[in-house]
Amino acid sequence: MDAFQKTSTSLPGLLILEPRVFGDARGFFLESYNERALADLGIPERFVQDNHSCSRRNVLRGLHYQIEQTQGKLVRVIEGEILDVAVDLRRSSPTFGGWQGVRLSGDNHRMLWIPAGFAHGFSVISDRAHVLYKATDYYAPQYERTLAWNDPDLKINWELDGEPVISAKDQRGSALRQAETFE
Repeated sequence: MDAFQKTSTSLPGLLILEPRVFGDARGFFLESYNERALADLGIPERFVQDNHSCSRRNVLRGLHYQIEQTQGKLVRVIEGEILDVAVDLRRSSPTFGGWQGVRLSGDNHRMLWIPAGFAHGFSVISDRAHVLYKATDYYAPQYERTLAWNDPDLKINWELDGEPVISAKDQRGSALRQAETFE
């Protein structure tokens, strides 16, 4: 039996992964990472950094990407719920400029594989959320770029129930038309 069930999305390469969950009266167990199982699903990348963020309702983080030392990310939520969003920034892709939102939560145990070439962000739709993600390359602030979360050309529905709470850096994001993108 496979460790993960893979579901393709409307954006090539962006995958929803659902781990096998073994539950009983004590709680549950799941395998959150298995290099061999992911390689079998077409994700051979190695991860070099793990990140953990905790945010409150209506916090919106992103949309971030690195133009060099590009990062693939494997994102999951261990408590709470988010809308995880990826935007395709690969000019050669038939879905360039397209976005996909996936609800990830501590209850549904889903993970989202976001390959290099995408911008990534999320909004918190529960009272609080703990988000864990693995990255395929190290954070390099000199190469980090931010795509505008509210770009009118993207029309992302962040599913917020109030005003977004956004960092100063994320408020200065570039519109897709002016953003540095990938081949």
